[in-house]
Amino acid sequence: MSIFNGLSAFPITPTNEQGIVDTDGVSRLSAHLSSHGVHSIGLLGSTGGYAYLNRTERRRAVHAAATILKGRTPLIVGIGALRTDDAQNLARDAAEEGADGLLLAPMSYAPLTEEEVYQHYAAVAKTTSLPLCVYNNPGTTHFTFQHTLLERLADIPTIAALKMPTPMKENIAQELAHLKQSATGRLTIGYSRDWLAPEALLAGADGWFSVLGGFLPQVALALTTAAQAGNSRSVEQYQRYLAPIWALFQKHGSLKIAYAAANILGLTHAQPPLPILPLPQQDRQNLTHALQNVAIFHDSVSKS
Repeated sequence: MSIFNGLSAFPITPTNEQGIVDTDGVSRLSAHLSSHGVHSIGLLGSTGGYAYLNRTERRRAVHAAATILKGRTPLIVGIGALRTDDAQNLARDAAEEGADGLLLAPMSYAPLTEEEVYQHYAAVAKTTSLPLCVYNNPGTTHFTFQHTLLERLADIPTIAALKMPTPMKENIAQELAHLKQSATGRLTIGYSRDWLAPEALLAGADGWFSVLGGFLPQVALALTTAAQAGNSRSVEQYQRYLAPIWALFQKHGSLKIAYAAANILGLTHAQPPLPILPLPQQDRQNLTHALQNVAIFHDSVSKS
């Protein structure tokens, strides 16, 4: 089975105000997620603040996570960068430090053409033998992958997976069927955008790239298991209790919520990298209440 199947939990990367990675904090978060049985850990994704960290700090984060995990849980490392040669160097660093897979978003300042994105992926993909996941995240990269480009990328040998946002124009089941029936179907296909990802799993998606999994791994894993088993009733129950958290995700973006939740749960005291400000106090209180309700519900389900 691909390392990109199932629940991939994406934690924050704790740092100090100068952007120096708290390697002990990375180790604790990685061990916490691994102990709860997530199927993989997505280090240095968008939630992990990869865009705010230099090469040295990214490598230190990968080293800390790989050292504590010791291969028990697959480690997928984000290697997004503006320049192709920088992304190649990050790929080499990740491989040397013990990563099991790579995640690449097409970062840009000047808008990229489809051919530029294809050449970028082709160059990075051949840098190491690690399986690479294409990260389609138009909300932050402002680049949307067309199906024809995805089909071209699927032919590159080390490209093994696709991380998709939930679709804007068609429903998830329709899009997923389209993808699986095309050349892209040879890839492991997972979804992000947490509040809709369980619907994608019910529709037959291979994985969930989850921000929630980075701070509530036990809940995200239970939801993943239920969705993969086709248990729509259980998914609906979890979604009802998670709705206030999803509302905060949509209001503030998942990064602020992930930091605030990790603080509330006692996983870290780290704050978001400036200029991103912490979650406002009133919404922090709302998040605290929502986390408590989800925990109570999950405990009751686990004991029944």
